Amino acid sequence: MSEENQDRSLDKLRKMIDDLDVKLVDVLNERAKVVVEIGKVKRDAGTPIYASDREQAVLKKIAELNDGPLSQTTLNAIYRELMSGSFALEKPLRVGYLGPDGSFSHQTSIRKFGASVEYLPLTDIHAVFDAVQRNHTEMGVVPVENVSGGSVVDTLDQFIDFDITIIAEVMAEIHQNLLANCPPEEITAIASRPEALAQCQNWLASQGRTSECIPVVSSARAAEMACNEKGLAAIGSLLAAELYGLKVLFENIEDHPGNKTRFFVLGKTPPQPTGDDKTALMFATRNRAGALADVLNVLSGYGVNMLSLTSRPSRRGEWEYNFLVEVEGHRDDEPVAMAIKEVHDHCSHLRWLGSFPRTTCCV
Repeated sequence: MSEENQDRSLDKLRKMIDDLDVKLVDVLNERAKVVVEIGKVKRDAGTPIYASDREQAVLKKIAELNDGPLSQTTLNAIYRELMSGSFALEKPLRVGYLGPDGSFSHQTSIRKFGASVEYLPLTDIHAVFDAVQRNHTEMGVVPVENVSGGSVVDTLDQFIDFDITIIAEVMAEIHQNLLANCPPEEITAIASRPEALAQCQNWLASQGRTSECIPVVSSARAAEMACNEKGLAAIGSLLAAELYGLKVLFENIEDHPGNKTRFFVLGKTPPQPTGDDKTALMFATRNRAGALADVLNVLSGYGVNMLSLTSRPSRRGEWEYNFLVEVEGHRDDEPVAMAIKEVHDHCSHLRWLGSFPRTTCCV
């Protein structure tokens, strides 16, 4: 094809795109007008603006409609931004996360809720729970477990003190990077969140750096420190490097290439059942032999599949523990509801933490 014919073909195709863009903008704004009406109904009824069950239904519908060539990941990202814009039209939302800016919690929050939501960085995980409890934020995003580092105990322990509901879970790929403003040979210490340091143990050992690690409250806080302290490096996100003006000395230093962290979204109003849910419970067993086995047998007897079981000190007495369990199903599902009712007989206390849609893909 001659250069002249090529230019004509491109002009024709670009004109087609321009015409489609006109239609897209019109349709998106028609959709937005309906969103405004939905917002009025929700405000009158006192219904929460964000509903993870509705979000799940929309993304599932889009997946069923998608015949390509756009990937589902691309469409999910587009629709998350559409939903973010919808939140702003219905009622501005504020989401709290473990800060400062540039943390993996910040990065995950943006990917989950989009650019049209207000974000509030908080000093620690306790502060995220507290902000939701006091209605300073509508929601909070906190890390709960990593595929290699295990549970985030700071998050699990807060459920002892706060009456907060888990309304959604988020899965995010986590790539750790060594950030600094000095050459590697001038680094005298490396700071990050303990879980981030644990995710890079093999790499740190191979570099002879394990004795130089400093645990801090968040990876973004480490990046903030590294931009001001000579010889200090941070392990954190590329977003943190950009925000704090740090050089990326080494990328993807996590021990496992498939490194993922699961986050909980905290709120006040539980979502409706979707047919593919999880339920989280916290309980302490009665002080008798076999009490924990009795609880697990009840779950098994009703055909309720247990997905995880973690213990944490109760802080109410020496050698007393709370157990946090996640099971398949929603608390409104009959087997789960019956199991929870019977489990009470074997517990000194039991609290439902939330039933929320299961997620299988990363944001």
